[in-house]
Amino acid sequence: MIHSFIAHTSPGRSRVFALVKGPRDELEAVTTLGAGDLHLTGELVDALNCFLADRDETALGVVLDRVPKPVRMAAQQYLKDKCAPMLGVFTGFGPIDVVRPAVYFSDIDDELEEYLEGAYMIGLGIRMSNARGSDGDVDWVMQLLSDEVSVPASAEPRTWALPAEAKLLQTWTSKRLTGGIGPVRSALNVAEDASAEGRWVRIHTLLHSDRDVDFEGNGSSEFVVDVFDAPIPLQHLDE
Repeated sequence: MIHSFIAHTSPGRSRVFALVKGPRDELEAVTTLGAGDLHLTGELVDALNCFLADRDETALGVVLDRVPKPVRMAAQQYLKDKCAPMLGVFTGFGPIDVVRPAVYFSDIDDELEEYLEGAYMIGLGIRMSNARGSDGDVDWVMQLLSDEVSVPASAEPRTWALPAEAKLLQTWTSKRLTGGIGPVRSALNVAEDASAEGRWVRIHTLLHSDRDVDFEGNGSSEFVVDVFDAPIPLQHLDE
């Protein structure tokens, strides 16, 4: 995954790279600015990083129109080949990092609820799903992220892309809270009931804005529970 764009500038040129995060972090060359265009380096890098977050081709195009044609074409080709939109991995303040890749719970119990409540209260992004182990028991696997991703007021409340291999049966959000038991317990109740029926369940959090423009960082945090018309998947061996 592309984490950010950076530049290395010398007296004669600026080379723009993409920092690609993975098992082994790598730098990939994107384009090069010549000596006469060094002053555009910072603006180009900023525009590329903003594009990662907002996918605003118009704003990016304003900057690309000011750089030489070969630079523009190279940047556009790189974005086309390597920067497919990825839901829930960027905010307007930068990329989302994985804080804890996998935390395991054997049951939805007080321990899980307290852990989830703590992560929620300090503003970490949460992704959790059920999975069946080799022994047939169902575990809950939680991933913690560095922040919650904002969505505009009119947008679908989702920052975790739906899987292609399963049909979505139901989506519940904590905006529909009833009974006064709080978003964490309510989300867990919905997830537990669906899991007991043998269905695949995923839970994630997001920041649902109260506006459609300048929506980053405004609004209320919500839990989203997706129930799929699919059996609980087997736990991957590398989890």
